[in-house]
Amino acid sequence: MPYKDRSAGLIVFGVLTILLGCLAGLFILLMLVGQVASARATGASPPPFSVILPGVSIYGILAVSLVWLGIGSIMARRWARALLLIFSWIWLFLGLFVLIFTAFLVPKMMSNLSSSGTSDHPAMPGAAIAGVMIVMFLVYGVFFVILPAVWTFFYSSRHVKATCEARDPVMRWTDACPLPVLGLCLWTAFSVPMMLIMPFADHCVMPFFGTFLTGVPGALLCLAVAAIWSYAAWLLYKLDVRGWWLILIALCVFMVSALVTFARHDMMEMYRLMNYPAAQIEQMQKTGLLTGNRMGWLMSFSVLPFLGYLLCIKKFLSRKS
Repeated sequence: MPYKDRSAGLIVFGVLTILLGCLAGLFILLMLVGQVASARATGASPPPFSVILPGVSIYGILAVSLVWLGIGSIMARRWARALLLIFSWIWLFLGLFVLIFTAFLVPKMMSNLSSSGTSDHPAMPGAAIAGVMIVMFLVYGVFFVILPAVWTFFYSSRHVKATCEARDPVMRWTDACPLPVLGLCLWTAFSVPMMLIMPFADHCVMPFFGTFLTGVPGALLCLAVAAIWSYAAWLLYKLDVRGWWLILIALCVFMVSALVTFARHDMMEMYRLMNYPAAQIEQMQKTGLLTGNRMGWLMSFSVLPFLGYLLCIKKFLSRKS
């Protein structure tokens, strides 16, 4: 079919994607500086690096991946278009979740902070809180909704797809699997290094059916989860329905375990086991955001869209057994 050449657009969006990768790398520096600045403000000693190791790892992987994908887009590689389309959809979905989370929970958090002022640290006035909320919604709306929607619209175009296929006629590894299934494969595979990092971060605290596993037991659980996700991602890439069932069963088991644990324990207890600074825990307690059974409700709400996505992609796996 005739198509319009989108090589110029691929170059523009490739450069913008590289800039996003540089921005993700900048967040690593901001996290390091923020930890030191917070310690100076509270007069406490700086928290251990293990506290922010998961966040640093996520931004590091994101920075390298975006730069790599941006270069692939500039070169009009078909694998880059496929992966950037998956990335933009995930970015948009998570952005909508963040926006809903902000709309429902952050106002309550800000109101709790405004009522918990002291003589040394006066509470924020109502006008300042309203201004903070407006700025947050604007920033989140741009970075988590508008930008991913633009990326999704561009890379889902049939003209962009045809341009990449014409300039890169070789079959790539991204062509061996439907994109909705490939997206779940990549999401699952991304969870593997996160699980492998956990034994070196936060004292490896893991919720487990009413208690928190720490130390060696927590590390063994992380390794087991990493092995499950690795095997499930490989089965899904091969369009084997056993990978779908493995993810579904494991997800249900982990959710029940987490719900039972947070029904008996507070999230602040988990942060104490992670060796978070006392001043930081106190600030989180003032927000009232993760106290009581709110963590359980938040987890239940966040897992529902993922379960719905699992049901939608099962049709791609029905021919395998």
